[in-house]
Amino acid sequence: MTHTILMNGRITTLDPARPAATAVAISGGRFTAVGADDKIMRLRKPDTRIIDLKKHAVIPGLNDSHTHVIRGGLHFNMELRWDGVPSLADALRMLKAQVDRTPAPQWVRVIGGWSEFQFAERRMPTLSEINAAAPDTPVFILHLYDRALLNAAALRAVGITKDSPDPPGGVIRRDRSGNPTGMLVAQPNALILYSTLAKGPVLPFEDQLNSSRHFQRELNRLGITSAIDAGGGGQNYPDDYKVIQELHKRGEMTLLIAYNLFAQNPGSEFEDYKRFTGIVEPGAGDGMLRMNGAGENLTWSAADFENFLQPRPDLNTGMEGELARITRLLVENRWPFRIHATYDESITRFLNVFEKVDKDVPFDGLRFIIDHAETIIPRNIDRIKALGGGIAIQHRMAFQGEYFVERYGADEARITPPVALMLQAGVPVGAGTDATRVASFNPWVSLYWLTTGRTRGGLELYP
Repeated sequence: MTHTILMNGRITTLDPARPAATAVAISGGRFTAVGADDKIMRLRKPDTRIIDLKKHAVIPGLNDSHTHVIRGGLHFNMELRWDGVPSLADALRMLKAQVDRTPAPQWVRVIGGWSEFQFAERRMPTLSEINAAAPDTPVFILHLYDRALLNAAALRAVGITKDSPDPPGGVIRRDRSGNPTGMLVAQPNALILYSTLAKGPVLPFEDQLNSSRHFQRELNRLGITSAIDAGGGGQNYPDDYKVIQELHKRGEMTLLIAYNLFAQNPGSEFEDYKRFTGIVEPGAGDGMLRMNGAGENLTWSAADFENFLQPRPDLNTGMEGELARITRLLVENRWPFRIHATYDESITRFLNVFEKVDKDVPFDGLRFIIDHAETIIPRNIDRIKALGGGIAIQHRMAFQGEYFVERYGADEARITPPVALMLQAGVPVGAGTDATRVASFNPWVSLYWLTTGRTRGGLELYP
């Protein structure tokens, strides 16, 4: 059994009774003791490995409570990331370099983690700039939840022409002659963006394994050791889980992952979950990879997209019946679940359904999570607590807060989401990133945004 001692450090323990230490002992992959250097060094054995931290900080591994690591890993090696790039000029230079090393027929993809407000120029790239950087290689650049920029080569690759009709819920921007410019607009939902992205070439299976390993290592580098995967569109179970299952089988995972199953087929979500409950159960797997429950999509009629450039969506009038049927199935089978909910108006309707189901089939301690909850009000926070639920928050406002302010005002933005109220109410709150298609997967961006001391509704973040 391997024995290791870390000493001479600044170690954060997260134990309220003893929040800091200078040394820890590790044996068999588990922490066995924590304390001062002299105390821990007494545990030294002849074969113990001693690591002098030289006063460096050590933190527990971080958990991202809402991310899309399984899907993100399949494409990570094909993506160019603009996370934290300080200027558009730098971003365009990176784009040109990526184009130069990308072999045909692969695309260059910039998928999330940036906004124009991070650039010194305070603007997005123009289509002319993108076409100049990439005259022949397809380029797809996703901007938040609202648009995508495609160069001429990408338009040809996906078959968008002057005669292509606008798809439902989306707009193909055109010039005065009716030719597509290369900008696709989510108006009102992002289906046009993700369905177009899905037309790009995929990596062979072995390369997907390599890509997923690289992505997990990158998350490890940033301090993440575990994550909850919230499913995602285009992530079918079990087919699209073969890569992560194979990595687990080979012992090549470096991230602990609990994954949720996401209903994929509009109109047959109940059948999806009926099938899922017949072939797998929560907790299936082990400490490295296990099934976690349902969501974050339970039914497509309940999807309240979070594009703050568009008005808040009014959910389908038949949503409650569909959601109630699925919720009842999950509670009867004791499946924990989570549901995407941006706006308080949506949360109100979802909780109405959950409370009604609870009267007939008691939740009785069954875990559930409201995901995002940007505009939730205190009354609904209390209702979540009464049902035994929790809330998972992310830093999406760090990327599109300016758009939120423009639509709803600065005062409303200061309390979005109302984290202090959640904590004061005693509701379990998990932090995460919602990476990778929009927000950055870097947890420190999210933690910085959450802990900058801003007030929310006149309350400090940590009451």
